Amino acid sequence: MRLTLVVWIFSLCLFALPSTAQRANPAPPIPSPRADPMTDEDEARARITTDMAKKAAKDRVAALKNDTDKLLRLSVELKQSVDKSDENVLSVDVIKKAEEIEKLARSVKDKMKGPN
Repeated sequence: MRLTLVVWIFSLCLFALPSTAQRANPAPPIPSPRADPMTDEDEARARITTDMAKKAAKDRVAALKNDTDKLLRLSVELKQSVDKSDENVLSVDVIKKAEEIEKLARSVKDKMKGPN
């Protein structure tokens, strides 16, 4: 039951990743007309804020890619461990690996939701 849940969560994460990557690079905001023109300081502050947001989004996507690669590797290791065991013996290593996968899958899910 638990292994089925882990596999389901892992599959959900893999299918959700491409849609998250599209949301990571939103279209730039349309500037609203203002009565007073922006000063150089306002423009610099806006540029810095935009650059910081872009860097944060890139870092989040890179972390997601690393985490999903690790999730895939752990899932393959878990499958190999389960294949080696028989119906009477369930290794503690298998249980620990499943818990690690579960924790990592939750982390990936939280990162996909973004900083909000």
